[in-house]
Amino acid sequence: MLLLSSTTKSSFSALLRQILFWLAVAAICLFCLAPMLWQVLTSFKLNQDIAALPNVYIPTRFTLAHYIELFTRRPFLRYILNSAIVAIASTLVCLALGAPAAYALARLRPLGRQWVQAGIVLITLFPGILLLQGLLEMVQWLRLGNNYLALILPYTAINLPLTILVLKSFFQQLPRDLEDAAKIDGYTTGQMLVQIVLPLTLPALVTTGILTFIFAWNEFIFALSFITEETMKTIPVAAAQIGGTTVFEIPYGPIAAATVVGTLPLVVLVLLFQRKIVQGLTAGAVKG
Repeated sequence: MLLLSSTTKSSFSALLRQILFWLAVAAICLFCLAPMLWQVLTSFKLNQDIAALPNVYIPTRFTLAHYIELFTRRPFLRYILNSAIVAIASTLVCLALGAPAAYALARLRPLGRQWVQAGIVLITLFPGILLLQGLLEMVQWLRLGNNYLALILPYTAINLPLTILVLKSFFQQLPRDLEDAAKIDGYTTGQMLVQIVLPLTLPALVTTGILTFIFAWNEFIFALSFITEETMKTIPVAAAQIGGTTVFEIPYGPIAAATVVGTLPLVVLVLLFQRKIVQGLTAGAVKG
């Protein structure tokens, strides 16, 4: 009986710990997702429920009027296209430039590589907002205002150091035997990078590319400063400039709808590549 009692207590304590663990996980998830959940619910609320006091947390009446207003009053599909063009282009350029640079630092060991790496680290620590005035002067001098290049070039320059650092750490962990064998078979450095190294580091490429894409998609200050033409604006700027029918009206519903529409592509992107992201984030945890 004593043995049975101790076994029962142990099972009960294990079950209790498991329940408490999942309750803690649920509480943390709810805390983190609460702002987004609030925006989603607000985007479907009637204006009366949005302005009601006390607050209507869980609406019983739903409407699509805010989404319809979002796409009828302003060219929001155009804003989505602008953000997609800028984010995809800057991501591809970052990976195209960052992968060879990272491989050169990791394997070719060029002269002065320590100084190059130190400079890259310093650039990643430099606040991007301090570059605004200088970049604005360059955009005006090059006449790139209201042009996709006005955003693609700065986004690429800001994200390139981080891309190089992340990919370099992955390249260093690859076994040299594969590259030595490829050299014996007559592969050039470029062929080894494209045909052997990059396929092996695909999770790292996906992870780095998604981080770059998210930054370019969400960036606000540069997009606000360099783009003034209505049809060239990106989603963050367009969402921030949504106005009501009068000066005193704050259109909470359309703003919430714009937030949901602007976030949805990122959610879909992460869900599609979540396995590669996890592989990329954990690949550098263990050396072997």
